[in-house]
Amino acid sequence: FRRVLFRSASDELKEAREGDNIADIQAKHQALMTAAMKLGEAIYASQQEETASADAAADAAADGDDVVDADFEEVDGDQKSA
Repeated sequence: FRRVLFRSASDELKEAREGDNIADIQAKHQALMTAAMKLGEAIYASQQEETASADAAADAAADGDDVVDADFEEVDGDQKSA
């Protein structure tokens, strides 16, 4: 749907460029830029959804690992207890 709006705005700008009305050209240019931004937002949102689902699948697969997060303290060889 957004791609159709982008193409429509692009075609309208091309038509406006053939005329002499600067205000019309500027308005069509602004409409094209707005359509381009909305298309970019839709692409970005789609990529975020794909990344989120891939991350969720990776997290689900990693849940079977027995990984323990722990603190440790280094001890010199002289101070080791037997």
